[in-house]
Amino acid sequence: MTSGAAREAAAASGDNLALAIATIVVTVAILSFGDAVIKFVSSDFLLWQIFVLRSLIAMPALVAIGFARRGTGLAALRVVRPGWTLLRSVLLVAMWVVYYAALPHLKLSIAASAYYTLPIFITLFSAAFLRERVGLVGWGAVALGFVGVLLILAPSADDFNAFVLLPLVSAVCYALAMILTRTKCRAEHPFALSLALNGAFVVAGLLGTLAGWLWGGGTSAYLLGSWTAMGLGQWGAMAILAGSLIVGSVGAAIAYQLGAPSVVASYDFAYVGFAALWGALFFQELPELRAVAGIVLIVAAGLIAVRRR
Repeated sequence: MTSGAAREAAAASGDNLALAIATIVVTVAILSFGDAVIKFVSSDFLLWQIFVLRSLIAMPALVAIGFARRGTGLAALRVVRPGWTLLRSVLLVAMWVVYYAALPHLKLSIAASAYYTLPIFITLFSAAFLRERVGLVGWGAVALGFVGVLLILAPSADDFNAFVLLPLVSAVCYALAMILTRTKCRAEHPFALSLALNGAFVVAGLLGTLAGWLWGGGTSAYLLGSWTAMGLGQWGAMAILAGSLIVGSVGAAIAYQLGAPSVVASYDFAYVGFAALWGALFFQELPELRAVAGIVLIVAAGLIAVRRR
């Protein structure tokens, strides 16, 4: 049996919901930290510089980890379905581009509030494309989690502007990518998916840099400016971002390969709890009692989603 066929057979053998849930919780904790770092350093770096350098650090690390794993080696990095893997990577790159483009113009909490409509999209797409029976209890869990998000973030009308549409577009891209992860890319090794994604980031970053050279001088130095000179501190920040991307890209692949998307999406809501934590630590956005109530609702939504399975 070929390695691709072996992974296909393994993928068909069943889910591991407990591992999927644990993985997505750790993943969103690390990803939210990376997004907070992105917001923190967004005034110092061109977005495309982040894309290129972060992935150029992450890719050799992924290859090294793949070879270090006993019995894995090149098999962990070989793509079974390159077309679907490429489409998934393009969707995720688009997701990050539009979300990161919004961060300099929105509070982290507001961006997360808009972005974390994504479990609704994932549940909707699961019902439409996977014929997954969600039911009233499943939709109720999603709604409960979203109410928890609103309690934590408490967005007001004054906080919203046109840039809030970008995280919504980002949420749709992520939801479609996770449906692909569950269906067309389920047999891919998470390391192969992560490596493909990082390669797509490098290409997107180089194209964005070229666009900046050709059409620079606009109002957004974050998108059309020049690369920043790198010192020790800048390389340290980039290494943190590379580590966050490795954990996030591998972890999301594992979680959505092993668990039903509508259930995993309910735990994806945990991102906003961690975003509130990093917001308090980095940007002095201290949580209130309302935020604690929101976290409780998010946890309850996750438990309901699992119990219905």
